[in-house]
Amino acid sequence: MKIFFATDIHGSEICWRKFLNAAAFYKADMVVLGGDVTGKVMVPVLAYPGHWELSHGGQRIRVETRQELEDIMRKIRDRGSYPAIMAPDELDELKTEDAIDRRFAKEMMHGLDRWLDMADTKLNHGKVPCILNGGNDDIWEIDSIIEHAPSVEFAESKVLDLGGFYLVSMGWTNPTPWNTFREAPEDVLRGKIDSIVSGIPDMGRAIFNFHAPPYNTGLDEAPALDDNMRPIHGGAVMKPVGSVAVREAIQHYQPILSVHGHIHESRGVTKLGRTMAVNPGSSYTDGVLQGAILDLNPKKGKVTTHQLVNG
Repeated sequence: MKIFFATDIHGSEICWRKFLNAAAFYKADMVVLGGDVTGKVMVPVLAYPGHWELSHGGQRIRVETRQELEDIMRKIRDRGSYPAIMAPDELDELKTEDAIDRRFAKEMMHGLDRWLDMADTKLNHGKVPCILNGGNDDIWEIDSIIEHAPSVEFAESKVLDLGGFYLVSMGWTNPTPWNTFREAPEDVLRGKIDSIVSGIPDMGRAIFNFHAPPYNTGLDEAPALDDNMRPIHGGAVMKPVGSVAVREAIQHYQPILSVHGHIHESRGVTKLGRTMAVNPGSSYTDGVLQGAILDLNPKKGKVTTHQLVNG
């Protein structure tokens, strides 16, 4: 059984399209997206009589045809942002943080619906298994949308049978400087892990899909920040920022495979006892989908080959 795993595409539509095409391109039996599915930025597109105006890439842009508008909106979506067409008076109404958050959530969920419609077509209406999970940056509202989508399966806190292997997923991470949606202290994370792992019928065939990478494994090296939240020496100083609870759980339970994301810079594969741990990294801002191809042998109950890929 061949799995294509990717993570942290943060709203990049070109990466989403590549993810949907990965099953056919890599001849994978299923595709798994580990977390941080949605984007972080909304770009207002002001509608005037006969033209539209927006700021993008540090420039003020005016477009006068529907085709030009579609082209610029595609570029915005490919970079992981959400174009929001609105009248000037609608923009004037976005004066409070709550108003901005409500409009942003609306555009994000509209974009997610758009993506799930693509999945129906690309994945042959669910005939190619596709598993999605949230990450710490994803708002709570996406969970029910994915849960009810016909062509994908939402994985959070579930034990999913993958042809004799058992996938458990958790989008929560240890605390970050940004106080994101799904983060908790290490002792709480360990409780969450123990709870979902308790449903695995055969730990010798377990796969952990935990958004946070295990601490101090080379899969969690991020730029160290100063007191002003700026990278020290331009990002040249790195430090481990992963989860102690995740590392301890891997060492205790010893699944055959553990896949992670969250830390974009730490692309790699390592071993923790018998467990192969993987972080494929993320380069979504460049429109590049980084992923891992993982071949699993159901008879032997192990990972036979692995490969990190860019596409």
